[in-house]
Amino acid sequence: MSFAAMSFQASPFDNPTRPLFSGPILWIELLWAVVLIVGLWKMFEKAGQPGWAVLIPLYNAYILLKVARRPGWWLLLYLIPVVNIVIVIIVAIDVARNFGRSAAFGFFLNFLLFGIGYAVLGFGSAQYQRVVAFAATR
Repeated sequence: MSFAAMSFQASPFDNPTRPLFSGPILWIELLWAVVLIVGLWKMFEKAGQPGWAVLIPLYNAYILLKVARRPGWWLLLYLIPVVNIVIVIIVAIDVARNFGRSAAFGFFLNFLLFGIGYAVLGFGSAQYQRVVAFAATR
């Protein structure tokens, strides 16, 4: 069989009049993005951070690290494959604990609830605990 005789499957780019992203999947993704943005915005404000920071890439990750009370240089760890998965879990658990929630809630904050967890923290009764947990006492 020659190369010219091989059949190729049609791609979405073959028909320029058909939109690449359309249908109910697009609306579900847009709804998810809105829930994530609004939830993070409200959670950032509860933690005393600027809500608009959720709209700026990388800066929103830095602010999330501040909410989790982790050092800013951890932002570099988000760029390392496999390590970033561990960092995302640690930061989510720390954010949940800083809002008085369990570590299990923090673990599922990113993986099961897909942004709805941030809306629960932002709009729910959870309060950000501004007290440093390990204060030195004499």
